[in-house]
Amino acid sequence: MYQFTIEPLAGSSGWELAGYNIAFTNSALWMLITTVVLFLFVLGGMKRELVPGRWQMMVESFTGFIDNMLEANIGKAGRKYVPYVFSLFMFILFANLLGLLPLGIFGLHPFTFTSHFTVTGVLAIISFSIVLLVGFWKHGLHFFSLFVPHGTPLPMVPVIAPIEFISFMVRPFSLGLRLFVAMMAGHVLLEVLSSFVIDGTNAGATFGLMVGLPSFILMIGICALELLVAGIQAYVFALLTSLYINDAENLH
Repeated sequence: MYQFTIEPLAGSSGWELAGYNIAFTNSALWMLITTVVLFLFVLGGMKRELVPGRWQMMVESFTGFIDNMLEANIGKAGRKYVPYVFSLFMFILFANLLGLLPLGIFGLHPFTFTSHFTVTGVLAIISFSIVLLVGFWKHGLHFFSLFVPHGTPLPMVPVIAPIEFISFMVRPFSLGLRLFVAMMAGHVLLEVLSSFVIDGTNAGATFGLMVGLPSFILMIGICALELLVAGIQAYVFALLTSLYINDAENLH
C-alpha cells in the first residue's frame, strides 16, 4: 500500500500553521501537475481558428460533450454550469490518467490522488454545496419540497420525507466514495499482479512461465480496463453532479 502513502516532499517540520501541518506533499504536487496540464490543454484550444486544428477540435469536442450532457439533464439553464462541470470532468480525467503513466521505469512514481477519499470527498462537497446554494437561492424554503415527491399521499409524507432527506444527504458521500474505491481498487490489483510477475520471474524459468507470464498478460488487460475506468469514473462524477444540479434548478 506504499503507493497510496502521502509524504511531504521537503520534510514536515517547520510547516505548522494554526496547529495544522501544511507541508507540500506528493499528493499536492500531482494536483498541481494535473492543474497545469488542464490549463495547457484548454489554452491550446483557445486559438479560435477559422479552420480548427486537432487540438482545438479536441477541446471543443469535450466542451460540446459536457454542454450536451448538461442541456439533456438540466435544460437551457444548464449552460451556465458548463465551466464548472467541464473543469471537474477534465480534472478528474487527467488525474486518473496521469496516475496510470508507467513512469516507474524512469524512477518516478506517479501519485493518483483520486484514490484518496479526502480528495474525492472535497470534490463531492464542492458539487453538493453548489446544489444547496442554487436550490435555496432560486427557490428559498420551497427547496424543501424536493423531499416530498409530487403526488405523495398526505399520510405518507412523514415517512417519505425523512427517507428522501437521508438519501439527499448521503449524495456527497456516495459521490466521493465511488471514485475513490474504483481508482484505489484498480491500482491495488495492478500492484498485486506486478508482484506475481516479479516473484514468479525471480523464482526461476518454470514459475516465470506458469505464474509470471500469465500475470503479465493479465496486467496488460487490466491496464486497458483502467484506462476505460478512468474515463468512466470522470464521466459518472460529472453526470451525477449535473443530475444533482437539476434537482436544485427544477425541483424534480
